Amino acid sequence: MRAPDFWQADGFWAKALSPLSLLWRAGAGIRAMKTTMRHPGCKVFCVGNFTIGGAGKTPTAIALYHTLHHMGINAHFLSRGYGGREIGPHRVDPATDTASDVGDEPLLLAHTATTWVSRDRGMGAETARHAGADAIIMDDGLQNPSVIKDCSFAVVDSGFGIGNGRVIPAGPMRETLEQGLAKVHAIILIGDGNPPFLANLPASVPVLRARVVPCNGVEFDGRRVLAFAGIARPAKFHDSLRTVGANIVASVDFADHHPFRPNELADLRQRAAALNADLVTTEKDLMRLPVAARNGISTLGIKLEFEAPDQLEKIIKAVLSDG
Repeated sequence: MRAPDFWQADGFWAKALSPLSLLWRAGAGIRAMKTTMRHPGCKVFCVGNFTIGGAGKTPTAIALYHTLHHMGINAHFLSRGYGGREIGPHRVDPATDTASDVGDEPLLLAHTATTWVSRDRGMGAETARHAGADAIIMDDGLQNPSVIKDCSFAVVDSGFGIGNGRVIPAGPMRETLEQGLAKVHAIILIGDGNPPFLANLPASVPVLRARVVPCNGVEFDGRRVLAFAGIARPAKFHDSLRTVGANIVASVDFADHHPFRPNELADLRQRAAALNADLVTTEKDLMRLPVAARNGISTLGIKLEFEAPDQLEKIIKAVLSDG
């Protein structure tokens, strides 16, 4: 699924679909009332979004893990496992699991630290705690009512912001901004933009600025590449490639979490060969490729860097010392 253009503007379709947003909100309310909230017995950090679509949650979760690790905290990742068949709780094994089993994001996270997938995230959190986790990092789940969180962050793409600010299907919001703000300790704003909604934020919600930085950009300087990706906002991937000097001679975009078929990969290889270009994709997309099909396909590695890491550390220390 790709975000419709009208989600960026408060025009006819946004207003026409606005009454249906009440149904979405009612469904979320009923789900919350029927769900028993529980706490696993260790600190729970949640990295989520106000909107649907990619904002940078996974690199943010990894950056949060490294911060906790440097503080001596053994953190485990917890994910619903979107796109995978595994119900869980299941500990992800990157040597044997595939994206079809556990989802692409958990598979990527598992290359950094212990990762669990569980449709019942409350049960998954408890399983992680019993397995030795000092803290749990939920990759997504800000709107999930089953786990009591000690600290939640909302990741926002500074170029997209919150779109037109309306709730699905009239806009990209998973809930109203007011509901989302009430849940978070801080907003992590990725990029250099200044979305309009920031002007009306309450003083109680700090904004931590961060940017995505390529890890292996020197490998792509001057290279002719055919870039392909199945992520929410492929343009961000293209911009990162251009930033490191890659010459994008062609690009092919797929839907978010797209399961690549053999014929599609064969076509990509043929097009790249005809253009005398190298195939390059994202690390997350690579997780959805069979290991045998990854030969000859490069990835642009990325990491998240905070402008003021001490701000994040201050929030974390306060959460860890509370109770």
